[in-house]
Amino acid sequence: MTISLYTASVPAFQVSLKALKVILQKAEAHAVAGKVDPSVYLQARLYPNMFPLVRQVQIACDFAKGCAARLAGIEMPKFEDNEATFADLQARIDKTLDIIGTVKPGQIDGQEDRDIEIKAGTRTLNFKGQAYLTGFVLPNFYFHATTAYAILRHSGVEIGKGDFLGM
Repeated sequence: MTISLYTASVPAFQVSLKALKVILQKAEAHAVAGKVDPSVYLQARLYPNMFPLVRQVQIACDFAKGCAARLAGIEMPKFEDNEATFADLQARIDKTLDIIGTVKPGQIDGQEDRDIEIKAGTRTLNFKGQAYLTGFVLPNFYFHATTAYAILRHSGVEIGKGDFLGM
């Protein structure tokens, strides 16, 4: 049995983004209970030269919506990257879930050979659809979702593997 591009992308993003929402809710509750300014968590990073939590969530959302749009051949929605609160991040995840939820399997399945071009700073990256998903998007998406989880776990939020997996 084969797995389709749609099955490997949109449902996987949905599960992980919903889990990320729960993790963010737990982080906000942890901040309130500990009388910690939420911005401490929102701007926390694992290392000084890494992006903070806010940016990790933004990028995870960008990979999910960008992938769905590019594989479906539809216009990629842009967000302003101005989230400053847990509520803002929750809203960004909700917007992302709404966008990817409109993409249907028939729009993505069969796009394994679709040409995908990505601008990355001064570089242009070229992929075929399947390689774009499996070798670029999924590793990047999970890197940023995992880093968001790790920042919060490192900050003392009581979350575990089950939270990350959405269980």
